[in-house]
Amino acid sequence: MTDVISVPARKPARPHFSSGPCAKPPGYAPEKLNTEALGRSHRAKIGKTRLAYCIDLMREVLQLPDTHRIGIVPGSDTGAFEMAMWTMLGARGVTALAWESFGEGWVTDAVKQLKLEPTVFRADYGQLPDLDKIDWSDDVLFTWNGTTSGVRVPDANWIPADREGLSFADATSAVFAYDIDWSKIDVATFSWQKVLGGEGGHGVLILGPRAVERLENYTPAWPLPKVFRLVSKGKLAEGVFKGETINTPSMLAVEDAIFALEWAKGLGGLEGLKARSNANAHALDKIVAERDWLSHLAVDSGTRSKTSVCLSVEGADADFIKKFAALLEKEGAAYDVAGYRDAPPGLRIWCGATVDTADVEALGPWLDWAYATVKAG
Repeated sequence: MTDVISVPARKPARPHFSSGPCAKPPGYAPEKLNTEALGRSHRAKIGKTRLAYCIDLMREVLQLPDTHRIGIVPGSDTGAFEMAMWTMLGARGVTALAWESFGEGWVTDAVKQLKLEPTVFRADYGQLPDLDKIDWSDDVLFTWNGTTSGVRVPDANWIPADREGLSFADATSAVFAYDIDWSKIDVATFSWQKVLGGEGGHGVLILGPRAVERLENYTPAWPLPKVFRLVSKGKLAEGVFKGETINTPSMLAVEDAIFALEWAKGLGGLEGLKARSNANAHALDKIVAERDWLSHLAVDSGTRSKTSVCLSVEGADADFIKKFAALLEKEGAAYDVAGYRDAPPGLRIWCGATVDTADVEALGPWLDWAYATVKAG
């Protein structure tokens, strides 16, 4: 496999395999977006109507129960998760799970910014901590699907129904791709730029009834910036969860998200999205199985991501991967497939629902070509 091989004849039609921002939905074009609300106030009837419609579509596609509120907030998934941490942590002990860079980021926030002393369960890239050891008298922070490690929690069965603490799930690479038992989730966050292929800059915050109770009955010891304030006069600011955003949103980004959600609804909703993601992950599994120089970073298939799939390349260091990814980008065969900068050197292929399975299948020969070309040096 060290000889230079011929350039493959067929390229992926849409070579967008980035893990965020991710591929746009098939058939997307900017001119297909509804632009009636552009240039209008987001607080005018038309703006509030479109924001509320976007929230309603997210609820419908996610199959989110009426017990949970859903709101559009600033700062992408990071802003949404930090909003949740800053407004609700400190009422009881905290346990944080970290098996990749974003989970580690929440540990840093809890320790260095909020000055808490969390119990931390860590695991190496490709592994998952022992979920049975968690003390649920604490609030628990975790990433449902580790975007930078390709490792996910298997399900929500490890979260007890009678937990005392709140469950905080960074679900940005998980929503719209897996079944989520919302009765086990008190707080969840995500951004449109992942599984929906939407635009960045906006986060989504989901609150269960126990999270609302915490917000209304607990005041943190630290000051809260305006964009984090979810409570007014001791009561939840309900307008935030009806489209009355805390600050000015991009209505163009909202319309972009609506396009993706209407596309998802046309597929049959969550089941259609899951089927596409599963098919993509299966196609990539087949490519990996057929190559002895390629392997999954997440060895356990039961906790392996079906969206952000992380791969190890035999003998590759960071320079090798940089050249590998650059070759594929130059040929227009695959964009943005190098692993995350903090992860072990390797590849990361997005297999979420907005990617077409035929494009994943077409990727195999291009991986062979790039591997052989870099090896030949």
